[in-house]
Amino acid sequence: WRNLEKNDSLQIYSNYGIGGAYGLIGLVAFVQLIRLQLRVPEYGWTTQKVFHLLNCLVSVLRCSVFFFRPALEGLHPVVTKLMLLDLPGLLFFTTYTLLVLFWAEIYQQARNLPAAALRPTFLIINLVVYGVLAGLWALITFGKTSDVQELSYTISNLWLAAVFMAAAAGFLLYGGRLFVMLQRFPIESRGRRKKLAEVGLVTSICAGCFTFRAVVIANSAIDRNDLEVDMLGHPLLNIAYYALGEIIPSAWVLYILRKLPPKRTHQGYQQIPSQ
Repeated sequence: WRNLEKNDSLQIYSNYGIGGAYGLIGLVAFVQLIRLQLRVPEYGWTTQKVFHLLNCLVSVLRCSVFFFRPALEGLHPVVTKLMLLDLPGLLFFTTYTLLVLFWAEIYQQARNLPAAALRPTFLIINLVVYGVLAGLWALITFGKTSDVQELSYTISNLWLAAVFMAAAAGFLLYGGRLFVMLQRFPIESRGRRKKLAEVGLVTSICAGCFTFRAVVIANSAIDRNDLEVDMLGHPLLNIAYYALGEIIPSAWVLYILRKLPPKRTHQGYQQIPSQ
């Protein structure tokens, strides 16, 4: 493992490989966004469209970072490098918790429970997550002593780990509730089996990938020498982390949610945001 990670060629080609994979996912998300806009242009920015737009944005940012990864080491101030490395992960969190928000709205409305506070709560949570990390970036960059910088870096990793675990819990909570609710529908209900499989698979994939991310990030806070991701000296760890934590889950979810909403007829179009 250590000998492989010292291989300069592996480092270069792993960055290009990860960047290429993100580029492909970004292209798929962009094409799907265009297809959605052509199918239902009159309904503006639905949850489904925003989901694919954010997926595309995350992938483009990751692709750019990995293709130009060595150049990031010389960036000043350091906060610029931290933003380029961490911001796509935060956007990934926002992108996939949109599904949690959507499922929570469906569940609350189906049970005749108030749902008006869900979207403001979603926005507040995201603002807190981004705001705390921005403050830690500032401490890492402008801390007066190396001890303050090191402590801020450790706290930032632990904060990200907690955020990702919370995302996993959100998927299990509302994905599980929606799954149980769909199970109670009559067997002859149209699309019941398909929706059950869709919700079950997406819940399992997203809860699993966010849990994996949390564990890796928490371990990197404890052992930066051997378990730190986003370092030029850890190409194999980067491949495993990004493949299992973002690339494969993103590709799988995009495939599961690939179906377009039905075309609008003279009777009107009833949006199906879950697809």
